[in-house]
Amino acid sequence: MSAVSKQIIDMIDMLPESEQKLAFEMIKRMVLAWDSDFTKLTPSERARLTEAEKEIANNETVSHSDIDWN
Repeated sequence: MSAVSKQIIDMIDMLPESEQKLAFEMIKRMVLAWDSDFTKLTPSERARLTEAEKEIANNETVSHSDIDWN
């Protein structure tokens, strides 16, 4: 989590619950305006996806059939 995210959380935690709900709705609207269908990736999501794609390309994945589920 970024430093700015932590600051936002700290500020929202100072508000009364009714105002926290308002802040949540405002943030949700900002996120939906930025990415209405949730297809954009955060920097950390992009890094995880890139790493996963490399693992798949290098055949470094584990098949579900290889896992002992018991």
